[in-house]
Amino acid sequence: MKQTKRIMAIDPWEINSNTLEVADRRLQESLTAIGNGYMGMRGNFSETYSGDSHQGFYLAGVWYPDKTRVGWWKNGYPEYFGKAINALNIAKINLLIDGVEVDLAVTPIENFTISLNMATGTLSYGYEVGGVRVLAERFFSADIQELAVFRFSFENLDGQAHQIRIASVIDADVKNEDANYDEQFWQVLDKSNQSDGSFIATQTIPNPFGIDQFTVVTSQTFAGDFERVAQETAAKSVTDVYEKTLASETSLTFEKRVVVTTSRDYDGLAAVIAGNDTIVNQKVQAKTYAQLHQAQVAAWAKRWEIADVVIEGADEAQQGIRFNLFQLFSTYYGEDERLNIGPKGFTGEKYGGATYWDTEAYAVPLYLSLADQNVTKNLLKYRRRQLPEAQHNARQQGLKGALYPMVTFTGVECHNEWEITFEEIHRNGAIPYAIYNYTNYTGDDTYLAHEGLDVLVEVARFWADRVHYSARNDRYMIHGVTGPNEYENNINNNWYTNTLAAWVLAYTAESLAAHPRPDLAVSEAELTKWADIVDKMYYPYDEKEGVFVQHDGFLDKDIRPVSALAASDLPLNQNWSWDKILRSPFIKQADVLQGIYFFGDRFTLEEKRRNFDFYEPMTVHESSLSPSIHAILAAELGKEAKAVEMYERTARLDLDNYNNDTEDGLHITSMTGSWLAIVQGFAQMKTWGGKLSFAPFLPSDWTGYTFHINYRGNLLKIQVGEEVRVTLLSGDGLSLALYGKLVTLAADQAIYTMKVGA
Repeated sequence: MKQTKRIMAIDPWEINSNTLEVADRRLQESLTAIGNGYMGMRGNFSETYSGDSHQGFYLAGVWYPDKTRVGWWKNGYPEYFGKAINALNIAKINLLIDGVEVDLAVTPIENFTISLNMATGTLSYGYEVGGVRVLAERFFSADIQELAVFRFSFENLDGQAHQIRIASVIDADVKNEDANYDEQFWQVLDKSNQSDGSFIATQTIPNPFGIDQFTVVTSQTFAGDFERVAQETAAKSVTDVYEKTLASETSLTFEKRVVVTTSRDYDGLAAVIAGNDTIVNQKVQAKTYAQLHQAQVAAWAKRWEIADVVIEGADEAQQGIRFNLFQLFSTYYGEDERLNIGPKGFTGEKYGGATYWDTEAYAVPLYLSLADQNVTKNLLKYRRRQLPEAQHNARQQGLKGALYPMVTFTGVECHNEWEITFEEIHRNGAIPYAIYNYTNYTGDDTYLAHEGLDVLVEVARFWADRVHYSARNDRYMIHGVTGPNEYENNINNNWYTNTLAAWVLAYTAESLAAHPRPDLAVSEAELTKWADIVDKMYYPYDEKEGVFVQHDGFLDKDIRPVSALAASDLPLNQNWSWDKILRSPFIKQADVLQGIYFFGDRFTLEEKRRNFDFYEPMTVHESSLSPSIHAILAAELGKEAKAVEMYERTARLDLDNYNNDTEDGLHITSMTGSWLAIVQGFAQMKTWGGKLSFAPFLPSDWTGYTFHINYRGNLLKIQVGEEVRVTLLSGDGLSLALYGKLVTLAADQAIYTMKVGA
């Protein structure tokens, strides 16, 4: 159920509007955010805007450990809450036309436009004021990761001469909206005006947790038609002032080129400054705007060549998936193995900007198919490097093995909600599942045999210690957990968690048998215990309903569908007390169905149907992760209308602000859901048992769709219309199943066509 109006127009390649949304400015800022994997920012205006706004610029891997603030400390609680911090305001200018400052919140303007071009990663906005047309254009370079370019053009509209004054600022006087005590996280180390611009060096303030402080050097240089008339420094900012007369029937341009370097890549302040200078002098200053922008266009064209999903006959659906893919690749493209995918990316501070289980459960399948396989391997290595910290997390809870965190930057748990930190331990199964997914998809077991088994064994040891044996039932159980459905806390025997735990134990034992690792010292006694747990794990089940029960006692609730609620009740998390939510039967996101999705080859279609028909009507989909799983299962079950409904919800979750929370930032990790819904849902791509198969259907409102996948060294193009066409674009060839029929593609027979549904 949509909660707010749609504020941006429908366009296959753009996010645009002719309205400056004063009441929904934060929402518009989120929807026009841009980035390049290294850094990014919300769609804030460069000019002064005195209205309500969330100014935000963020750097990948740069964060601060803010002291955990709770009323009642519990043993094992994380000492700090890690958060992505608002780094600087690098876009800022003060614009004066004929001596009057432009404040876009109050200055009368006409003919406002704003457009995010997803094909090129370029944001532009424009307006008319005082006889001048102003057009601002910016991009975060996909070619030079440290570079952001802001270009302003001024066109004379009324034939009168106008004096244009621009004060270009780099401002370190910023704060986080989620700071505990309104504190600021930056201190200034150095700043200077130079012949070609200015720079400021900042460092995160000291912390008591032994986390390294980050040093960030930001410089601005300039190009265009204006002349510098002054330079200024303040306690936390540097400014370069430019002026020019805009004569009758002429136009002017002003370019602000910002280069940002950090101590993540250079050792010591002097080195960070020198690195910045080198990039400016060798890569940026000698190039024209056209050259810099053309490199940007070319880089994005290369990404879209493989990633684009072309939908025919449905512009809303087309815009939705391109928006999601654009924001995903603006956040993470796999170049830096030290990074992971933050749930808000560069678009906001909610969730701390850290790593969640979303990566392993939702993002890995997309990156496996659309990127070089090393990108996914980098995501796996990210977790392997943090294994010692995961072991620390387990010890904090008095348990053996390794407990991967719910939220982290370093591997140490830094989430600040107890019911998540202590109880939502199913995340510890998602990391092993990603190892399985990578191995099964690529056919490459070298990672599994080495770094993968390091992780699997320690996670298995955690599960073996976390379960308890119920002598009365002769079953192993897991009490005191929160499943994927976060609208229930501290429950016993969550079916999904129990299923995942037993699977980890079985998969680890199986992998050890295939790839013996004496160095891991897994004893026969351990293997025997694991096998006993797998054999005697308790799974709640109801014979009458024929469903896996979400957890003990779930069926004792007041079972009723979401359709029984009033529209004013939704979203529940904004209208009901937490107590009321916890007592209700309503489900935030796929829980039992998440397990059925993960292990789909274990269950019959009838089992899937019974569970889907029972749980989906009670699901409010108030987690951004929810719609895609339901779309995939609905498609498999032949429920076209529900599959399309869920696709629309996941594809346009932010564009249409379904959950009334996009003003806080975009839901980056769940944006994979639109791709999953089409590829694993509508096209029914499966890789069960290392065998690739498709069984596509075409939504009745679409006339066709096309996508690519990389599978075991083969690049495939899948086209679905009245017919299904599978084309081998590169690779040695492979066999796959299409509607159950075995098809072999090779260099001399690279295309296979079959009627839809045949």
